[in-house]
Amino acid sequence: MSPSPRHLPRGQHLLLDLTGVSPEALKDSTGIECLLREAAEIAGATPLGAQFHRFGEGAGVTGVVLLRESHISIHTWPEHGFAALDIFMCGRTRPEDAARHIVGRFAPARHSVRTLVRG
Repeated sequence: MSPSPRHLPRGQHLLLDLTGVSPEALKDSTGIECLLREAAEIAGATPLGAQFHRFGEGAGVTGVVLLRESHISIHTWPEHGFAALDIFMCGRTRPEDAARHIVGRFAPARHSVRTLVRG
């Protein structure tokens, strides 16, 4: 028996690369967590919790905001001015709005977004 359509995994998975970001912004785990929570809410998603880790003085951050609709994760390399993010959202959310908000706040010299349709 196949699953009903309402139970199929459907969503958009955005892969966001940011280059030329201020190293200070990429070290601030508290600021990054706040930014990702804001981005989730702007996209119409519901944050459920978060876990972030700073790798030491002057080093990068890795973290994830868990969403009712999936997640937003980030890994930063301040020494290279680079951040990689995954924005995966299901339902009636707008992950592209989350990506725009993140790009606007980090103000990278360059960025790229790849979108995958999941499910």
